[in-house]
Amino acid sequence: NMGIVIDGGVYDVTKFLRLHPGGRGVILALAGKDATEAFYGLHREEVLEKYHARLYRGSIEGAKPKYGLKSLPPVEGREPTVEYESEVPFAEPPWVRRGWRSPYHNESHALFRAGCREVMQKHLPDAWQLEVEGQPPSPEAYQALGRDGILASMIGVSCMSYLKHIPEIRLPGGLKPEQFDVFHELIMHEENGGRNPNSIHDAFGGFIIGCPTVVHYANPALRTKLLPELLKGEERICLAISEPGSGSDVGGTQTTCTKSADGKHYLVNGSKKWITNGMYSKYFSTLARGPCSKGMSFLLVERQEGLQTKPIKSSYSSSAGTALVTYEDVRVPVENLLSVEGAGFKAVMANFNHERWCILVATLGMSRNAVKECLTWSVQRKAFGQPLSSQPVIRAKLARIIAATEACYAWAESITYQMGCMSYAEQEKLGGPIALLKYHVTRTGSMVSDEATQIFGGRGITQTGMGKWIEGLNRYHKFNAILGGTEEVLADLGVRQALRDMPKHARL
Repeated sequence: NMGIVIDGGVYDVTKFLRLHPGGRGVILALAGKDATEAFYGLHREEVLEKYHARLYRGSIEGAKPKYGLKSLPPVEGREPTVEYESEVPFAEPPWVRRGWRSPYHNESHALFRAGCREVMQKHLPDAWQLEVEGQPPSPEAYQALGRDGILASMIGVSCMSYLKHIPEIRLPGGLKPEQFDVFHELIMHEENGGRNPNSIHDAFGGFIIGCPTVVHYANPALRTKLLPELLKGEERICLAISEPGSGSDVGGTQTTCTKSADGKHYLVNGSKKWITNGMYSKYFSTLARGPCSKGMSFLLVERQEGLQTKPIKSSYSSSAGTALVTYEDVRVPVENLLSVEGAGFKAVMANFNHERWCILVATLGMSRNAVKECLTWSVQRKAFGQPLSSQPVIRAKLARIIAATEACYAWAESITYQMGCMSYAEQEKLGGPIALLKYHVTRTGSMVSDEATQIFGGRGITQTGMGKWIEGLNRYHKFNAILGGTEEVLADLGVRQALRDMPKHARL
């Protein structure tokens, strides 16, 4: 028989010896000893979670667990499941930290945030496994997330008035729809970005950017039909804008729509590329040139004969369902027009504000998670007999990523507050500032990824184990720098709008 002690707990590893991926020798060297330091030097806590119920035999008398209490299963008095509030400095937004104050948040935000974590953990406990397998959340999990209000929370204030007609949906934390504000939505996107691998976060991306087109531009009958099935997760939607030949240049759209002879349908022809969730969506909010001689129109296209999707292999997992979408004489009822004929470009531009804001908030969640990982690793990992944090060069890297992430978050809160004060139409004036903010946040995300990888060393380029979050960030951060408009396009947009608004009388 053989046992080891980890954090005061006794684990019987007799039969586990032959299963240990690192071989028998590593464990044999620790037989009958306290292996806490050695364990946490090589493994993430989730490894202990995985084998806890099977190997745990009891605890050393008088020993009190010191590590990871909030993420172990509730076994024999251990604290439960979800880490509601990390004690690692800067691991949580300022308003969450004990003793800190916020002009933007109240108790409902704290309850909502805890509820989001609980619901996501309940319905997506296998997010990393889905990432590895290249699978999206199952239909059952997706619908459960819909019923528990996660999907509606991702769309935000604009859909809350419709929830009174969908009683099956309940919001996290016991929040009522009339209480929901834009900071609740910010919490939702930050949690999704920071606690899920990016391909799983983006498994909701098509819905996040596609559903608002129904909320804001569909006629009442179409909206009444679609919103319940979309918000409950019964069907999926995506936004089909980018094309092989134009990319971020929306004005270069070549997909066309013409009216049928009887005037009852639009006929859509063309292709769209890099369409998030395209592989498993039923509905495609599609921008097409026509049917009038000038301008473009925005159409809600349902999957049918003539519409085909093919997977696109990209740097991250296929869980996001990224697709090439082709249209060959696809018939779209005229009732599925979003906005009005010829006004599609303007509608897409307005929709971009919310899309870019969602992306930058999720990116901040990813950066903040990296800060937590790096701070924790720097005191946990020993090199040359000392913690990494004893090295000035490591502390300098930590200072850089902490300061940059905190500054970006403050700007994001300021923009979010303005969004909450303005109507959807008024938010047009935020196009430039949101573009510049996304540019800055994704630039910061690239820097954080680079510094974090250096801090983790070889583990930062290994897809499993201690550095898996950092390896994932290193692989994913460029997606957020491109989706919703590349950094260069957005930086230029922000400056051009600023120059447009320059007073003619201004002089030094």
